[in-house]
Amino acid sequence: MSKPKALRWVKTLLVLVVVAATVGFSGWYYLGQLEGAAPEYETAAVSRGTLTQAVTASGQLNPVIKVQVGSQISGNIEKLFADFNSLVKEGQVIAQLDAATYQAAVQNAEANLTNAQAALELAQLTFERAKSLREGNFIPQSEYDKARADLHQAAAQAKIMEANLLKARVDLARCTIRSPIDGIVIMRSVDVGQTVAASLNAPVLFIIANDLSKMQIEAKVAEGDIGIIDVGQTVDFTVDAFQNQVFHGKVTQVRNSPTVEQNVVTYDTIIEVENQKHKLKPGMTANVSIIVARRDGALKIPAAALRFRPPAAVKRSAGFFLASDSSAKDKKKSSSSGRKRDKQKSERSVYVLGDDGTSTNGPPRLQPKAVQIKTGISDGSSIEVLDGLKEGDEVLIGMTTSSAGIGPVSALFGGGVKKH
Repeated sequence: MSKPKALRWVKTLLVLVVVAATVGFSGWYYLGQLEGAAPEYETAAVSRGTLTQAVTASGQLNPVIKVQVGSQISGNIEKLFADFNSLVKEGQVIAQLDAATYQAAVQNAEANLTNAQAALELAQLTFERAKSLREGNFIPQSEYDKARADLHQAAAQAKIMEANLLKARVDLARCTIRSPIDGIVIMRSVDVGQTVAASLNAPVLFIIANDLSKMQIEAKVAEGDIGIIDVGQTVDFTVDAFQNQVFHGKVTQVRNSPTVEQNVVTYDTIIEVENQKHKLKPGMTANVSIIVARRDGALKIPAAALRFRPPAAVKRSAGFFLASDSSAKDKKKSSSSGRKRDKQKSERSVYVLGDDGTSTNGPPRLQPKAVQIKTGISDGSSIEVLDGLKEGDEVLIGMTTSSAGIGPVSALFGGGVKKH
């Protein structure tokens, strides 16, 4: 190989070495920056306030008493005396069916009864005559027995005709439809001239509610929540018609009959509602919150604090470790205590920032530390603390990683704190 070619090869090799060194150093520095990114913790203070635990459900508003008024006979609607929203009294006539056919049936039954009564009178006279003749031994015993049997048959036939007349009169009376209760008509399903046919089922002509100033919600509560529902609990609910207004009620009954829809089991819970201003209408859908517990001045923390767990990478970079990471023996103890906590769900763990005791010079190094607490009720966003924390303590609810780290050694010091 000539000297110029060898010199070019040496230059090329040197360039490749420099490029490789530059790439390697850049990668090392970038990874160092990532590993050394200082964590910034989000904290929230333990505070006092009002906590309300509620069970949510939905249901339909209905009158306390709702009566369907139907017809037991068939016929044409001749007159209507009530309409939607009509106030009616018990016994008031609200509809009239064409009664011509039933009036004719009554007259026919009356004629049949008169005929049966005449036959009964004749049978009575015949029997009296046969009795006197038999006493004088002028007729045989068989003729006397026949006269007595004819009398009994005539009496029975007269009773049958009386029953037919009574039935015809009842059918005629049923042509007049009356209100069974005091209330308001909330539905009318017939018009004048319409034919109603009462062959198998009684057709519904009206639906009457007794009093719309008192209503009830038939809420469907899931089986997972029904165990904490009890009679007397207060209820807040809203309806779509008045989305910005909260109405109130009270649980009056928890029914034991389950309802299964698409493999979901629910139980009907009856909620009593005052409706003095008649704003609420039958059939409205109510979004219900049943208040099962309430604490005034409760010590509480955000629910996010129970969900927060320091990532494993942050634990290693910060020198933070749990007792469960130290040895297999400690892991066994930790799993055993974990099983005990599963049995008593009120015992949970949260994390706070505390001095790890390793800093000799300068400010203390703050690192996450697990604290066992006992929890109470929850409203979904906050949870009551019964033991383990005091008011003013800061609990960790999240963490972000700042990209402004100064190198791999920056992780050895506590990260920033962002308070909420």
